[in-house]
Amino acid sequence: MGYRVSRETLDLWLATHAADYEIWAPHRFVGEGCFSDTDSVRYARVTKLEEIELKERSHYSFKEALTPASQTLFYFTQEACTEPEPPVKGAILLLRSCDLHALRRLDDMYLHNGPADYYYARLRERVKVVLLGCAASCESGFCVSMGTNVSENYDMSLDPVAGDFLVDCKDADWAAFFAARGCGEEPVTPAHVEENAVKVTVPEKLSPAVAKASLWNQYDKRCINCGRCNFVCPTCTCFTMQDLYYDENARLGERRRVWASCMVDGFTDVAGGGSYRKKNGERMRFKVLHKMLDYKQRKGYQMCVGCGRCDDVCPEYISFSGCVNHLDEAMKEVQGK
Repeated sequence: MGYRVSRETLDLWLATHAADYEIWAPHRFVGEGCFSDTDSVRYARVTKLEEIELKERSHYSFKEALTPASQTLFYFTQEACTEPEPPVKGAILLLRSCDLHALRRLDDMYLHNGPADYYYARLRERVKVVLLGCAASCESGFCVSMGTNVSENYDMSLDPVAGDFLVDCKDADWAAFFAARGCGEEPVTPAHVEENAVKVTVPEKLSPAVAKASLWNQYDKRCINCGRCNFVCPTCTCFTMQDLYYDENARLGERRRVWASCMVDGFTDVAGGGSYRKKNGERMRFKVLHKMLDYKQRKGYQMCVGCGRCDDVCPEYISFSGCVNHLDEAMKEVQGK
């Protein structure tokens, strides 16, 4: 059911649901950008409409709401292990279309890639999603090429229009909330991007010659192993385990799950001093082929959702979308011979 909702009513909706849910939305952190006098747009807990950044895509993904960068799995002593208390509240995530598609990828990895991840599953089952309409394309995004520019699997959509908001409610309780407050009904179709400035062509098949081509060698020098591309990516799910021992008593501590990056030193180190991918070009090859080819062979669609954050955050101006297009061009050259 579609409604036209005033700012006051939407603020009341936020305040009402903050009692039972943690509401995560893009928030502008003024002056906290990577460069002087710049802002950072990141996901944060909000309770008011004025706290939500509605115009600009977030620089960082939403995934920390479901999988924190550092998460304590259990506490241990000499005699026992104890789990932290589970989250008391559910979560409402305000996501743009690309991130809503990314949520499906997280579900695949944490819930359907073997036994379900206990820590992810216990929160995921209490998550509701609000789709933020995209009136225009972000500069680096290529969601249209990846087929992630349109979403339908949401509980409610939200589009600002002429001082009010248009919402499409699929949640019956939320629809009743707006109807009870006299919000006018009208047809609503969430805004979505129809064309990006950045266009990507993914080769459906890749010959061994192209997969091992010398084009990856350039990244040996260009990439600096910072891992930023992985940390801002909404579909990267790799993590490592760390045991933290307390200074007061070395026999007590906690085990934490911490985000990891396939682009940093040590990620593929194995017993005996070996390492599967020592060069940065090898790591870039692994990341690109996993996102764009290997994952599709298993799931039927690419892991990448075309949000473009990795291109924006790279300090060496390495373009993931550009790399994929280079692959396609190399493949066409091979096929033309």
